[in-house]
Amino acid sequence: MPIKQSLRAEYRAKRSTLVSQTNPAILSLSFSALTTPFRSILETASCLAIYAPIGSEANPLKLAEKAREMGIKLCLPHVQNKISPMQFIEWKQDDILVEGPLGIKQASLDNAPCTPDVILAPMVAFDRDMTRLGQGAGHYDRALSLLEDAIIIGIAWSVQEADRLPKDPWDIPMDAILTEKEWITL
Repeated sequence: MPIKQSLRAEYRAKRSTLVSQTNPAILSLSFSALTTPFRSILETASCLAIYAPIGSEANPLKLAEKAREMGIKLCLPHVQNKISPMQFIEWKQDDILVEGPLGIKQASLDNAPCTPDVILAPMVAFDRDMTRLGQGAGHYDRALSLLEDAIIIGIAWSVQEADRLPKDPWDIPMDAILTEKEWITL
């Protein structure tokens, strides 16, 4: 089994175990407050990209609500297939999400495309070098490579931290990482 595939299985299991063994009331408080550094970033943002969490992924929706209260437009990734570039599509609170081809909930293409200046990116694992291990399809890395001025913040549970992850030349590093316990930067 290739190393990244093995790491994905290991860190998905750690994430699932944490979520299944944690009191739901405590889980509901996670990722619900803006840290001072994150608030500072949002104060100059006009569009924040979030994601609809799947399974035990860290949930950014409470952070998104705080951003919305600050007057920041929200958008979600939209994937059409395995090879087309991922787009970001505007998402409003009452918009119904549609099922994407990879099982993700996403905004409808009836909504306007957006160019986010801050992106909350889901991760399977991360390390302190700001390396992000994603799902493996490369959608985020390809999209992030086209958004050079965007601030990229990985969102994950603390158990998803690895000592060191393998890094390929196309892997886009995070600018910061937010876990339920801390704000991490270089």
